[in-house]
Amino acid sequence: MFLGHFGAGFAAKAIAPQVSLGWLFVAAQFIDLLWPTLLLAGVERVRIEPGATAVTPLVFEHYPWSHSLAAVIAWAAVVGALYLAVRRDRRGALVLAALVASHWALDAIVHAPDLPLYPGAAMRAGMGAWSSVPLSLAIELPLFAAGAWLYARHTRAADAAGRWGLAALVAFLLAIHAGNLLGPPPPSATAIAWVGQAQWLLVLWAFWIDNHRVRADAPP
Repeated sequence: MFLGHFGAGFAAKAIAPQVSLGWLFVAAQFIDLLWPTLLLAGVERVRIEPGATAVTPLVFEHYPWSHSLAAVIAWAAVVGALYLAVRRDRRGALVLAALVASHWALDAIVHAPDLPLYPGAAMRAGMGAWSSVPLSLAIELPLFAAGAWLYARHTRAADAAGRWGLAALVAFLLAIHAGNLLGPPPPSATAIAWVGQAQWLLVLWAFWIDNHRVRADAPP
């Protein structure tokens, strides 16, 4: 899943308005921000197999430290604890931890049965919505649209950068998703890993946008 995770990050602003959208994106995408680094280190593996699913040509051969349920729960606790230690914001920490954990739940809807329950587990989870492009879009687009709407409803632009920056980010994420669906398969696992690292630019973009928006109920 791609858009659905960002939708969750957007939506969480309604629950934790004091937390920057940048941190919400970090949490919602934390597993996919970690995974490229583990790929580059050779700790986890992915194979490119065109036609593996209708949506993605990637076959996730080995990723227990980023995408097993047990690992994701552990990472959620780590992210929440670090945020609590730095910001002393219990509510924000709980929301960030929940967002990290939500990544596995959302992935389980679309992935083929390849998500391990814990490192070394033979049993894998996955409902396989990626077997159908229309089904995948019917799941991801409403999640993303609802999240973006909630973020826009609970914040307002402080200036033109806050208004047009948000619109540009939403459009850019939609364009990336369209490219993933319609573009050619990636040339190599290494290329996937480096492109995955570029997601940090989306996080920085989110921090920047949030600095140019205020709570909807803030005095003008």
